[in-house]
Amino acid sequence: QGTDTKKKCILTAETECDVTDVLRNVKETYTAHILSVPSSGTDNFEEPPFAVSEKFTPYSQTVLGKPEIQNYTQKGSKLNVVFQDPLTPYTFPNGSFQSIRDIFQDDLEYKLYYWKDQSSGKKGATTKSHEFEVSVDSTKNYCFYIQGVIPSRRENRNGQESMVLCTSVGRTILD
Repeated sequence: QGTDTKKKCILTAETECDVTDVLRNVKETYTAHILSVPSSGTDNFEEPPFAVSEKFTPYSQTVLGKPEIQNYTQKGSKLNVVFQDPLTPYTFPNGSFQSIRDIFQDDLEYKLYYWKDQSSGKKGATTKSHEFEVSVDSTKNYCFYIQGVIPSRRENRNGQESMVLCTSVGRTILD
């Protein structure tokens, strides 16, 4: 265990500190040591309060963000959904942000949950790409959302859910 200590958020009044830039190796385990010191001008010679965070391993504990649905169509009996990976705070050397797929690669998959509008029976489909194509009843509207999943994890397997969208095939103003 090396003691590669980085200092961050020095003499701040904030109660949060973004340490993403010092957690470069996402598979490493980190702890934060927090030292609070009284503001200057106080004659307090006691030992300043000190706390240590729980251990944190970004690769296994980060909660996946929401995928963004870019486009969807329901043509005949096929529902097609195209989406984008959530971005992470990590950047490539050119400054652009890495997506969760850049970091998790083959460990990452996506689930599409879909159901007939006004029904409660959900169906699911899985992909490792950016697209879903599922068979549906061509006369019914469907609602759906997408969620990133890391099946190899024991906890935090499921990411945040995208917004729910619904198709509108053959809807009339009277519906």
